[in-house]
Amino acid sequence: MTTDAGAPWLVAGLGNPGPEYASNRHNVGFMVADLLAERIGARFKRHGKAQAQVVEGRIGPPGPANRRVILAKPMSFMNVSGGPVTALRDFYKVPVGNIVAIHDELDIDYGVLRLKLGGGDNGHNGLKSITKALGSDYHRVRFGIGRPPGRMPVADFVLRDFSSTERKELDYFVDRATDAVEALVIEGLERAQSAYNS
Repeated sequence: MTTDAGAPWLVAGLGNPGPEYASNRHNVGFMVADLLAERIGARFKRHGKAQAQVVEGRIGPPGPANRRVILAKPMSFMNVSGGPVTALRDFYKVPVGNIVAIHDELDIDYGVLRLKLGGGDNGHNGLKSITKALGSDYHRVRFGIGRPPGRMPVADFVLRDFSSTERKELDYFVDRATDAVEALVIEGLERAQSAYNS
């Protein structure tokens, strides 16, 4: 699966809409998308054809490495993220190889990043929904949140806010994940992996 250099990129931060979810571990995709929008210098707006908030802009230096990017935050709730992502894919005519999903990952230690193309959903309902709609050949930026302590159910863990200890480093990790997304879009997967897969 190769990316199309001339086509736009669709970067979807996954999360749940609403203030009660804003600081949850499950919403780290939204946090990265918000920082990307801030760097572009634009605000998210409701999209007329998809249940999502979007920002359209460009990232990268002037010249051939400059990329057109649509940032998205699906407003449909995590478990049905595939609908808004598919609608945006169709509207902007984005090839699947130019789609990036940013999401929380239980099986990676807190703050660790893994960039990859394709693969399974590892029980993540947002990815499950996107894969059902589009197939699995899209990029993922996996943001480690670690496993729940003791016998805490996974659903409770991901829908809780980061702990006070975790919050001390959260801004740094979100910043690094945002750098990784930019590197993926501008420089390609292999170079981004070598720089950010820790």
